[in-house]
Amino acid sequence: MFQIKIFNCNPFQQNTYLLYNENKNCVIIDPGMYNASEQILFDNFLKENDLTPKVLINTHCHIDHVFSNQYCVEKYGLELGIHQEDLQVLQAAAFSARSYQLNYNASPNPAYYIEPLSEIKLDNDVLKVLFTPGHSPGSISFYCEKQHFCIVGDALFFQSIGRTDFPGGHHQTLIDAIQTQLFSLPDNTIVHSGHGPQTTIGHEKQFNPFLND
Repeated sequence: MFQIKIFNCNPFQQNTYLLYNENKNCVIIDPGMYNASEQILFDNFLKENDLTPKVLINTHCHIDHVFSNQYCVEKYGLELGIHQEDLQVLQAAAFSARSYQLNYNASPNPAYYIEPLSEIKLDNDVLKVLFTPGHSPGSISFYCEKQHFCIVGDALFFQSIGRTDFPGGHHQTLIDAIQTQLFSLPDNTIVHSGHGPQTTIGHEKQFNPFLND
């Protein structure tokens, strides 16, 4: 079974997710570590728990979610996986960093593309890939049916939704993706977002002002 460790990273207060199991293997999702101190904190957690990174994936490729893609590829010998529709977003991350006057060690291009309805497997643990575009054109979410949680990037937040005013964003596309892909999950599904606290599908169905009309 997965255990989940969350690192709050970078000036955007982004949530980086580390999923690890009883075999001491782990999945890194959206490594947003911005500077050496954040990277050391992340690496120390791996060392202290004797964890071995096996998978590196992005829910989407906005700058705050990819700051340490290159670090993870070089440090842990991983290959990056994203949805193909977010390749242009990834390639624009350097421009985004300059516009925010932030340092950025450019991410490598993906080694492979992640298809919707495919599965990310780590030993006996499985994450199902859901296509949840709108915040970015290739946003995807990772759903663990066995443990009733979903890592959704910036698609859905506690009583809010992702911005859609970035290049490639589209408001109605995001609403439709949430309604069809995320709100079809059981109400007790825990939602782990790219920023802020966790929530549940049931709570968002009832109280999210962007979605409960």
